[in-house]
Amino acid sequence: MDLQALLNSRYSVGLALALGRALPPGLAYRLTDWFADRLAGRTQSRLVQAVRANQWVVSQGQLDSGELERITRATLRHTGRCLYDFYHYLNNPDAIRRLVRFSPEFERCRARIREGQAGTLIVCPHLSNSDMAGQALGLENLNIQVLSYPQPTGGYRWQNRIRSSVGLQMTPTSVAALRQAEEKLRSGGVVLTGLDRPISGSKYLPRFFGRPASLPVTHVRLALKFGIPITVIACQQQPDGSYCLLASDPIPMEPHPDRMEETLQNAEALLRVVEAWIQRAPDQWAMFYPVWPEAINELRGEL
Repeated sequence: MDLQALLNSRYSVGLALALGRALPPGLAYRLTDWFADRLAGRTQSRLVQAVRANQWVVSQGQLDSGELERITRATLRHTGRCLYDFYHYLNNPDAIRRLVRFSPEFERCRARIREGQAGTLIVCPHLSNSDMAGQALGLENLNIQVLSYPQPTGGYRWQNRIRSSVGLQMTPTSVAALRQAEEKLRSGGVVLTGLDRPISGSKYLPRFFGRPASLPVTHVRLALKFGIPITVIACQQQPDGSYCLLASDPIPMEPHPDRMEETLQNAEALLRVVEAWIQRAPDQWAMFYPVWPEAINELRGEL
């Protein structure tokens, strides 16, 4: 069974939406923890292998089998609770504003966006409850275009419709969507995209946690074209269960005569910010695709 495809299907999204609306938090958290533990036990599934390999690389290969099992289970538990919170509070703006707070760094980012003097390019890793953070952004009426995963399946399309309903302009990445993003930046608008989900066939392999990884670099090329910096933002859950929206200072893109070096150096500058945030709470990194596919086989040989 392809667990990744099943969990991203429209049926799973529909079930999560229904349970999120119907169940109180205490019961829902127990249920999501139970499901996460069952899922973590399916060690031959591609999804679990991806989580294990990603976490092993983050640890620089320092986790033993017991520690790796623990953090894999914790990662899946955290994601399950985040999904519940997202669907449970989906139509409750007051609750979202209570649950998602903005760091001082993000407050400054928001102020720059409202000034609207230049286009703003934002990149976001898959940390913690990024969907709920997206809802909070939508409530700010910042008119954000999101360059999302290209050619979304049924479940992804449903999720994108939900995200659109809270004020985000979802545009699966394509030539047309990139043209639209360029126009948005020219007019002083905001474009947001991801930077840590692996892609296939890229000639650019920026180093992430010390290893080359096939990660997106379109945001780097956009920023260089318009001569604007990039801000990294991320969501991180706090000990009290609330979520905090973090932000870096704007990171200028440094020109280089060699296009390959120019792209890699700037992509890696952004990824270093993400590395620090992931290391702060590795079990909140909700990346279920193998960023370093070779690490899956390496891990089999180590443990």
